[in-house]
Amino acid sequence: MASATRAKIAVFISGSGTNMAALLYASRLEGAAYEIVLVASNVEGADGLKLAETEGVATFTHSHKGITREEQDAAMEEAAIKAGADYIVLAGYMRILSQGFVERWEGRMLNIHPSLLPKYKGLDTFARAIEAGDSHAGSSVHIVTHELDAGEVLAQVKVAIAPDDTPDTLAARVKIAEHQLYPRAVADYVSRGSDPEYLYAKVSKLALALPETHEKTSHGSPGFRVGTEKSGKFFAHFSQMHHGSQHIALLVKTGSMDELLTLVESQPEVYYKPDYYGASGWIGVILNRPGVDWDHVQDWLMRSWRAVAPARLTKLHDAANMF
Repeated sequence: MASATRAKIAVFISGSGTNMAALLYASRLEGAAYEIVLVASNVEGADGLKLAETEGVATFTHSHKGITREEQDAAMEEAAIKAGADYIVLAGYMRILSQGFVERWEGRMLNIHPSLLPKYKGLDTFARAIEAGDSHAGSSVHIVTHELDAGEVLAQVKVAIAPDDTPDTLAARVKIAEHQLYPRAVADYVSRGSDPEYLYAKVSKLALALPETHEKTSHGSPGFRVGTEKSGKFFAHFSQMHHGSQHIALLVKTGSMDELLTLVESQPEVYYKPDYYGASGWIGVILNRPGVDWDHVQDWLMRSWRAVAPARLTKLHDAANMF
């Protein structure tokens, strides 16, 4: 599902950049969810840089030789930020990243690995799959975390292993499959922030994790209540572009109209006053925007839940949190 505003991506490479090329040409198709704003490499003269330059994409090179991992990462990161990148996509970038760099881009950095994770992390994946007698090898797109090749797997593609396969022949076929997999997985991931089903699932999981809560439709939209089915009170609503709004949002209770108006005025990119609920002190927390802090969303749900929950529940919840 493509969003109206395309996500901006920096691609990091070290070599030929065939996966980068697949990402680039997919981004040129109608309705693409992302655009590549930078191709960066740690290897001067890498073939992938030449292709990017030919296609009119900005490039950047910074050699890792003779400097610390942190210094290399800082230079690459600065280039990505200057290019306006929302995400970093690793496509054959043969460097282990520093912890600080990974933390700063948590949830916004993807990688492709030539195995069916969690099998065969690290190197020599095709030789290991053949030696193990596996029927299939393949490739996985995952979120980058501190642990090597251990982040959430977003998508995979399987490739059959032929009886006479060598690591090289198998790698050649997996590479073809990767070129189909990576653009789709990246597009799906960067589009999640504008996908109502994905956003609703996130909100629902957080809301229903609170004590004695249940879902109930209100004015045609999903809402969440605390208490019994008969007498429960709403503490949150999920709003999908209602009443002409362009927002997909979580509606929660503020302490006062003054607080609502102050938040909307000071952070209009995060909050808005809903036409229907705003007069009653409900504020809209905008979800279809870059960089949503889900801990912040959870805090609002908790606060709104506490505002209407029976005292016995809030006391029990406070007591449980003490241990």
